[in-house]
Amino acid sequence: MSGIGRNSGIGVGTVLVIVLVILLLLVLASCIKIVPQAQAFVMERLGGYQGTWEVGMHFKMPFIDRVAKRVNLKEQVVDFDPQPVITKDNVTMRIDTVVFFQITDPKLFTYGVENPIMAIENLTATTLRNIIGDMELDQTLTSREVINTRMRSSLDVATDPWGIKVNRVELKNILPPAQIVDAMEKQMKAERERREAILKAEGEKKSSILVAEGNKQSAILDAEAEKQAAILRAEAEKEKMIREAEGEAEAILKVQKAKAEGIRLIREAGADQAVLTLKSFEALEKVADGQATKIIIPSEIQNVAGLVKAAAEVVKD
Repeated sequence: MSGIGRNSGIGVGTVLVIVLVILLLLVLASCIKIVPQAQAFVMERLGGYQGTWEVGMHFKMPFIDRVAKRVNLKEQVVDFDPQPVITKDNVTMRIDTVVFFQITDPKLFTYGVENPIMAIENLTATTLRNIIGDMELDQTLTSREVINTRMRSSLDVATDPWGIKVNRVELKNILPPAQIVDAMEKQMKAERERREAILKAEGEKKSSILVAEGNKQSAILDAEAEKQAAILRAEAEKEKMIREAEGEAEAILKVQKAKAEGIRLIREAGADQAVLTLKSFEALEKVADGQATKIIIPSEIQNVAGLVKAAAEVVKD
């Protein structure tokens, strides 16, 4: 009996030691913390801020240190529900926004505001109402970039004490009332029809101008062609007259050369004055064959004719 008691006592002590070792290992393991990339741990010691752990392995004091908040340092996107806003010309519309933000100070983000996302949503709605309230409907629909810039600037200043940086703010949808949408569609349709009519009129005007320009150019070309043709005809007529005159001059020159050659041959043959006188009479005969009614005979030829007649009478006697 005593042996059994001793063996039982050793077994219980060993179990307790093992349990204590396991508990110690678990406590030590819980004191080891590994911070992932793009995250930060806000640590508290005995309920007060102790520090901010960044990427890597860290050790905390057991039972007195705790992770107060795990903060995501990536850029985050929040899509808020449409908010009713009133423009300067009293048109109520609904606008939903998308906010891109990033946590830059985990401590301020943890202790600066109770619910940061809700705070950003309410701040976005308030800022949007203030900006849209100073604009009319048409200006609101065409000034998205201006609204985005003004909202980003206002939100960035307001969220700076919370450790949040607002990178961008985008107006996702602008939803005017149904009657406004219908009026805008009718206006756009009328504008399109007006532009179509203007384009059609401008097209017809340009077409008429082109036709007139074409007719003008055609008339100019026709006049130029007629002028060139007249010049060519005049030059051709002139060339014809010149060639005819040159032909007649050449013919006369040849006749005169032939006569001169005949006289030269007669003289070389030793013809006397009587032969020359006969040749002169032959020439007169040719002249008489013409249409002239009077023939003027030089006195020299008359004297020669008288001599020839006298010589003929002497020979006859």
